[in-house]
Amino acid sequence: MEKRLSRREREKERQRGEMLTAALDLFSERGYHGVSMHEIAKRAEFAIGTVYKFFKSKEDLYKVLMMETAAEYHALLEGALSREGDTLSVVMDYVRAKAGVFANSASALRLYVAETRGASFNIRAGLDDDIRELYDEVVEGLASVLEKGVKDKVLKKLDPYYMAVALEGLTNAFLFCWLKDPERHPYEKNVAMITELFLRGSQAQ
Repeated sequence: MEKRLSRREREKERQRGEMLTAALDLFSERGYHGVSMHEIAKRAEFAIGTVYKFFKSKEDLYKVLMMETAAEYHALLEGALSREGDTLSVVMDYVRAKAGVFANSASALRLYVAETRGASFNIRAGLDDDIRELYDEVVEGLASVLEKGVKDKVLKKLDPYYMAVALEGLTNAFLFCWLKDPERHPYEKNVAMITELFLRGSQAQ
């Protein structure tokens, strides 16, 4: 049974959420290096000392923001992979679920992509290790679904892990096109094409 938060705990969660939202807005407008903790406090309408009670530094705040986005991504995709159904239906649900994940986290994902491409971003290595661990769990879960498809002779007798990597690469390529230009490259309209491209090489005849 999930523990119910006290009124004080709920208020702290609300404040923390407002700080993270303000930080994301500012980082999205001006980049990580172009924003100070004082500006985040001002945008969130909190005293700077209150912000430091929640986050020890700007790097800490950024890492929390990115990890919470990654954790949400992980939970939604794991949920899609754990649904009952035949392999092909689960694959289709998974491809669709990624659209929802990106739509809900577009600002944070754009920020992450922009900042991690910078050569001098000094928390990149540790943050990537944490995010990669969650990502690897998703790939392993997808591989398990595909392995069942191989055993059921729905998919070709190929390495399930590398099939999962291939599907991830395909979906991510479409998603990053969508991030760059949502109107020109609408991901949701390409779900059927993505699934067809993947199954053309992996579905048993």
